[in-house]
Amino acid sequence: MTQVDPATAPTAEQPDQMTHRQILEALSGLLLAMFVAMLSSTVVSNALPRIVTDLEGSQTGYTWVVVATLLAMTATTPIWGKLADLFSKKLLVQTALVIFSVGSVVATLANSMEVLIGARVIQGLGIGGLTALVQVVISSMVSPRERGRYSGYIGAVFAAATVSGPLIGGLIVDSPMGWRGCFAIGIPFAIAAFVLLQKTLHLPVIKREVKIDYLGATLIMGGVSILLIWVSLAGNQFEWASGTSYALVAAGLLVTLVAVFVEIKIAAEPVIPMYLFRDRTMSLATVASALVGVAMFGSTVYLSQYFQLARGMSPTKAGLMTVAMVVPLMLSSLLSGRVITRTGVWKRWLVAGMFLVVVALVLLGTIDESTHLVLVGLFMAVLGLGMGATMQNLVLAVQNNVPLSELGAASSVVAFFRSMGGTAGVSVLGAILGTQVADKVASGYQAAQQAPSGDFGTHTIPDLASLAPWEAQIWEHGFGASIGELYLIAAPAALLAFLCVLFIKEVPLRTTLSLPEEVAPEATEELQTR
Repeated sequence: MTQVDPATAPTAEQPDQMTHRQILEALSGLLLAMFVAMLSSTVVSNALPRIVTDLEGSQTGYTWVVVATLLAMTATTPIWGKLADLFSKKLLVQTALVIFSVGSVVATLANSMEVLIGARVIQGLGIGGLTALVQVVISSMVSPRERGRYSGYIGAVFAAATVSGPLIGGLIVDSPMGWRGCFAIGIPFAIAAFVLLQKTLHLPVIKREVKIDYLGATLIMGGVSILLIWVSLAGNQFEWASGTSYALVAAGLLVTLVAVFVEIKIAAEPVIPMYLFRDRTMSLATVASALVGVAMFGSTVYLSQYFQLARGMSPTKAGLMTVAMVVPLMLSSLLSGRVITRTGVWKRWLVAGMFLVVVALVLLGTIDESTHLVLVGLFMAVLGLGMGATMQNLVLAVQNNVPLSELGAASSVVAFFRSMGGTAGVSVLGAILGTQVADKVASGYQAAQQAPSGDFGTHTIPDLASLAPWEAQIWEHGFGASIGELYLIAAPAALLAFLCVLFIKEVPLRTTLSLPEEVAPEATEELQTR
């Protein structure tokens, strides 16, 4: 019989079963840290049109304020996950909070789009850690069968941050603090989370030889970054079919292939253990997560632009509109988590959730600047219901199929591909939006037989309040019709995710932290022979 590697044998990392009260106490700091991560993006969403106008940015700048954070988060998520398998999880979460706080301070003081985007990169490094580590810590404390309940709590916190973020952001932007307050608001929450974690989170630290895969980590970050930068800039800074485009794609693919080779053949403890993908659930859930990222981030990031630039709402009112999507998301997440914990059955929630996401994106593809707001809110509610039943449960499905020693890497891989899909979705849809708006606005001026009142560039975001009514209407139509078309573009990605979820094999949720040897997947067999 093959000898089990000591690294995979039961260790101090497998604590005794904790009581519900003990878990909730430990979760308090984790959920606050998750709230900080989510708040950092949602609180800024309604401030972006004002930020871009104030710093004299463009649609490209608008996109990059979002993409910079997603890019940094995406590139570092698997590294944080691997570090969680090697070092103190508590220390890593606190480190991520410190990095996020530094980025928030720089963003608060930014005086140009370039500095702001750089600060958002720093924030993204911290958010990548928080996003990956919260799931990892919970999975190290709670069995998959019970994890549904706590995943519901994460979904509720996500929803709370999504609801309160735009509202808080809108109020701050309309207050004397201005948009800079949107970045400063996260700092006290981060400090509170740091202190709370110090008091409540007590996990055993792994005691074994540590081997960091620096080469693999560098190559993964490099390959992903090159490809995402290409996706972000193509169609704007250079043509999709151009020498620059081809060079970036070739370089990105080459570096990524070298990274895969290093992870398979060279690295002693790879950042992304490739043998995990032998498990069908892991492979399908990973692909589905990437596609969900495209649909989720790509479809929600531009909602604030729709309400402010197509419907003429203030940041505060635009924030209020997000309630239509987030309350159903919160209810769906909590309900699915509790039912899954009680029954151990999870696949039906994934299938139903992805179906609703597809339906919602098709419905949202019909909106423009004249669509009744009740209808827009109804379509957003359907999207929220679908996302609430999907996001956390994809991670749960993967965690149920991997050994305890690989939970960090496996969980972060799912988060990594979801973030990568989201980054690509925001980038591509942002480039398409800029081009579509420019074409529609140009046609609008031509039909009105009027010249623009200002020097508007191809990807300009104007201050609608300063324009004459006839001119503001041209821009509102440009944004309203173009943003509606983005949802139709995102819908095929959601449909492919739905097909992936259909083929995932449902395995009953285990009631133990560790994976029983007799039902261990191929990934565990490979782990034991290394």
